[in-house]
Amino acid sequence: MIAVQLHTRTVNEPGRDRIRELLDAVLAGDGGDRLQDLAATAYASPFHFSRQVSRAAGEPPVAMRRRVMLERAAWRIQRGGSVTDAAFEAGYDSVDGFSRAFSRGFGCAPSAMPARGERGHWLPAPNGIHFHSPTVLYVDAGGVHEQPAGEVVALMVRHDLDDTDALLGAAGSLSEEEYRRERMPGHQVLTWSGAETSLAHVLRHLALDKLPWLASIEGADEPDLGGPDDATTLRARHADIAARWLAMTRDVERRSAWNDRVIDAICDPPESFLLSQIVAHALTFAAHRRQLARWMLQQAGADLTDPVLDPDPINWHRRAGGGPT
Repeated sequence: MIAVQLHTRTVNEPGRDRIRELLDAVLAGDGGDRLQDLAATAYASPFHFSRQVSRAAGEPPVAMRRRVMLERAAWRIQRGGSVTDAAFEAGYDSVDGFSRAFSRGFGCAPSAMPARGERGHWLPAPNGIHFHSPTVLYVDAGGVHEQPAGEVVALMVRHDLDDTDALLGAAGSLSEEEYRRERMPGHQVLTWSGAETSLAHVLRHLALDKLPWLASIEGADEPDLGGPDDATTLRARHADIAARWLAMTRDVERRSAWNDRVIDAICDPPESFLLSQIVAHALTFAAHRRQLARWMLQQAGADLTDPVLDPDPINWHRRAGGGPT
């Protein structure tokens, strides 16, 4: 299910990703849900493995695996998968056995599972660990934490989205040659994100880089980041992404869910991210790229005197009706 590798380190060792290691031993692979098999994955005795996992997660390892696999089965059934396929993917030897377990968990037969718009696919969990999509697990922090995002983060999110739209609009007036001219040879904002040597490169990242994060948070399929990268097309795609990003951050704030996390198996090795970390990351590098885009637009001869291109969030907020001009 999720292929992560357990490292046999002590519970208190610095740098240890406890959740990732736990999921590796309990949820990875297709070896069934026998305690002996799960313990063997962690190179531990069944007794010590069960005690360690139960203490760390508040749920016995076999029970956790069965619950998450039932959640995965419900997720697949709600998206058109057959009950038979879901049963065998969940590790059951028969459809009848699967149907009984499913009915105990969800209160209905698999064939009667409500549509995803009517009911979610999560079951009650003492640790907040849930199946979210084939490549993502979601960890609900549980309860309300005194770490509200507040109006400052809301302002920064909206400013980032509006400013990106303004920059894409300004780039639409450039010639193809100026738009794609290499201006910073060898430049990379992040080592794993590829070269960003032209305005086209920078604006593509600004427009699309939130999409993989949204897919992880929403439990959607891995997004297609290809397609045309002219400024007009990117602006249209950004408008759709911006609406979803804004809705996501507002929902997280409403639920006080900034300490919830997703565990993304597309990463190698899989990594867990707090929702607060995801938004902070996106805002940090978007701010850098927006200033970089301004410099490149200026080098290309674009007119940046329009007030809508003023990078100051104070002036943007005032223009948006948030304060005195």
